[in-house]
Amino acid sequence: MDNGKLICKACGKDSFATGQLGHGKFSTDSNVRPIGSFMASGSPLILSFCKNCGEVASFKVAKPDKF
Repeated sequence: MDNGKLICKACGKDSFATGQLGHGKFSTDSNVRPIGSFMASGSPLILSFCKNCGEVASFKVAKPDKF
């Protein structure tokens, strides 16, 4: 992987997409929030996943400053 391109560990393909969990007015239940905090709106999760088999390669908190 010396060219920096992701290779799926499940199927070996190199085609990835990015998606988001927790975006919009009614999807705050899927946002990441501090443990024990019911009032914080939190932050969506960004996922990178294989377009061939769906294996998730990474999770990233979109707005870590919300913590």
